[in-house]
Amino acid sequence: MRTALGCPYAQKAFAYSAPIGALAGLIGLGGGEFRLPVLMHVIGFPAKASIPLNLIVSLTTLAAALLFRSHVVPAGALEQHLPEIIGLMAGGMISAFWGAALVHRLKSERLIAAIAILLAALGGLLLIEVLFPFQPLDLPSELFVRLPMAVLMGLGIGLVSSLLGVAGGELLIPTLMFVFDADIKTAGTASLMISLAIVAIGIWRYGRLGAIPRGRGPQRITMAMGLGSVVGSLIGGLAAAAAPVFALKILLALALLAAAAKIFWERSSAQG
Repeated sequence: MRTALGCPYAQKAFAYSAPIGALAGLIGLGGGEFRLPVLMHVIGFPAKASIPLNLIVSLTTLAAALLFRSHVVPAGALEQHLPEIIGLMAGGMISAFWGAALVHRLKSERLIAAIAILLAALGGLLLIEVLFPFQPLDLPSELFVRLPMAVLMGLGIGLVSSLLGVAGGELLIPTLMFVFDADIKTAGTASLMISLAIVAIGIWRYGRLGAIPRGRGPQRITMAMGLGSVVGSLIGGLAAAAAPVFALKILLALALLAAAAKIFWERSSAQG
């Protein structure tokens, strides 16, 4: 580990990953949308190599954040949303499996633009909800309604995860809040659980495709990013219990808007 952190690029990777990990522990995001440009523009990996590496670091970040957030949400709160958690997980894993092969072959500019618009819309919606609280969808409590709906939404979220190399929490948390009536702290912890399964499938699929970069360089960077993520997740997870709900909503909204702006900026730069 000392050798890995002796590399200047690994030191940068650690420094950038710690605050991203704090965001994961505090809100329940994997942070991949912020870590991907670090891998590409700060470290210098090509896009197709950055996506699977990002997923590997996301797995460490999500596991650490889930561990450090275990005191935030009681088990009973998660049990109430078990059907949607299972459905979102199942749909996301199916979509992530096929999405990895899709990314390996092509990149859809229109789809990426649509994802950026969706993230911006969700961020704006959260800001409005902070000022003018509104009721989520009044779904029936029956399993045969909630489970299939969650699976369908999980399919879409898993595809986004594969295409952008992120954990999908940017969409999972608002879905759990606005569609399935989960509070933001419960949604954050549930999002980490779901994202772990989605990311694990994505990594396995990339490994089968031979798309995960090998060698000391990628290993050092992922180790440094993983360590930074664990440190950040510890700080964020400890702060999550005391953080006011409205502050978490504003922070999540800003994260969504920042992610959308980043996607639009990268898209316009590529076209220019």
